Amino acid sequence: MPIAPPLTYLNGLLLFATAFIAGGLNAVAGGGSFISFPTLIFTGISPIAANATNNTALWVAGLASAGAYRRDLDVDRRTMLILSIVSLAGGLFGSIALLYTSADVFKKLIPYLLLLATIVFIFGESFKKWLQSFDVTNSSQPPRLIYLVTAQLIISIYGGFFGAGIGILMLATLTFFNIKNIHAMNALKSFLATCINGIAIVPFLFAGIIAWKQTIIMAIGGALGGYFIANFARQIPSIIVRRFVSIVAIAMTTYFFIRS
Repeated sequence: MPIAPPLTYLNGLLLFATAFIAGGLNAVAGGGSFISFPTLIFTGISPIAANATNNTALWVAGLASAGAYRRDLDVDRRTMLILSIVSLAGGLFGSIALLYTSADVFKKLIPYLLLLATIVFIFGESFKKWLQSFDVTNSSQPPRLIYLVTAQLIISIYGGFFGAGIGILMLATLTFFNIKNIHAMNALKSFLATCINGIAIVPFLFAGIIAWKQTIIMAIGGALGGYFIANFARQIPSIIVRRFVSIVAIAMTTYFFIRS
């Protein structure tokens, strides 16, 4: 059974447009997968292949964001190396787990994965602020690196398996572990997300479940959206952008629950 039907001009235009919007949202507020992933399924791509294709396309588009933050990547080298290795290992494990998940099971999981990602997106900022209320710098026993590594491993496995919402999860975790400069957190988050999504592509490549025509179209659209929409969206209050993404996320989650 083919992983994707023949690509029509209409579907190609639809995928380009949604990837353009998703790339812009990811560059500003996150949540682009709430639009791009369902669109791939709507165009007839099997769910697991849609997840792999979406991951690959937005990973390419996200490289530009990671590069833009490289000067702010001011993190201890030892911590950086450990978190990078953990992210690669977790992302690889999660993507392999996806390949060993049957199409029917993954299809049934989609509404719950979207629900989890929606909850993370909507309440992620509140959770992050709650964590910031703990003054860990004054603690007599500062958080150990093992806790950060454990949290990052769990996030990475989830990211390799599905991926939506990992940026917000990482920002919340990094806030709790004495990394409070927002630019440094965004830089580290972008780099680690690139590690997770990038390594996840390797098993997808060997399994042959990436729809390459759709990936190329979406990668171009996502990269352009990340550049052009981000400049426009920054002029709009972030709360409005986040509310828009939240509405889309709730709508997509509800749709897949009804459809399942």
